[in-house]
Amino acid sequence: MDNVIRRRTFGARIARFSLYAVLIVAALFYLLPLAVMLITSVKPMAEITPGTLLSLPQDPTLAPWVKAWGEACTGMRCEGVGVYFFNSIAIVVPAVLISTTIGALNGYALTKWRFKGSELLFALMLFGCFIPFQVVLLPMAQTLGWLGLSSSRAGLILVHVIFGIAFTTLFFRNFYVAVPTELISAAKLDGAGFFRIFWRILLPVSAPIIVVSVIWQFTQIWNDFLFGVAFSAHDTQPVTVALNNLVNTSTGAREYNVDMAAAMIAALPTLVVYVLAGKYFVRGLTAGSVKG
Repeated sequence: MDNVIRRRTFGARIARFSLYAVLIVAALFYLLPLAVMLITSVKPMAEITPGTLLSLPQDPTLAPWVKAWGEACTGMRCEGVGVYFFNSIAIVVPAVLISTTIGALNGYALTKWRFKGSELLFALMLFGCFIPFQVVLLPMAQTLGWLGLSSSRAGLILVHVIFGIAFTTLFFRNFYVAVPTELISAAKLDGAGFFRIFWRILLPVSAPIIVVSVIWQFTQIWNDFLFGVAFSAHDTQPVTVALNNLVNTSTGAREYNVDMAAAMIAALPTLVVYVLAGKYFVRGLTAGSVKG
């Protein structure tokens, strides 16, 4: 009996070691491009031109980062990506807050205040998750023109809110389905109204799904290029558009270290968000998959 237990224990250890080894190799494989970007961004051009892509920098420098932030040419202007970085922040923050708030209210109404046609309405909103962005470029451009929001940050915020509502509504609806309806019924008997029930009962338990919605929307909006290039002017472009312009600028010699530094600057916010809150994202999705 002891020999059987020892063999099983030994076999379990081997299996666990093999699993960890595969996961480590996979992690290193997927992190390799990020490592190359980071290494290249702190190399002087003299160390890059020989073609030693994976070699560590002999004389590391932050000059490429400084130039990428405030001096690199993004088209006809040489002001770096710093201005556009703050443009992205000015677009992302209100768009995430508004779409998450509307999605929470929609999910609450569709699960706890059902009305005639609510299921059809939810199905139509869910259909919005599968509409290709390219299909709506012309109608959206015309709508922004009618509203006087063309080439403005407010127009980009509106576009991202509209396209984010379908996803945030889906997240909150699936999460709120698991909340006991008896709590809502009891609160109604006590005289609580729509917003009071939402504020006092549902919102306090919504932290996991709020994190999911915020991370999802933040990532989608920050990494967006199509809407940014289609609906913005030069002064309102997000950092993704500026990065594309920087990389494709044909004036002067190609500075790969500056390009990589600019790419790292553009990617840092999403990297930080996932490193700090990635586990909460998974927990929130799992919490919302119990029912619904």
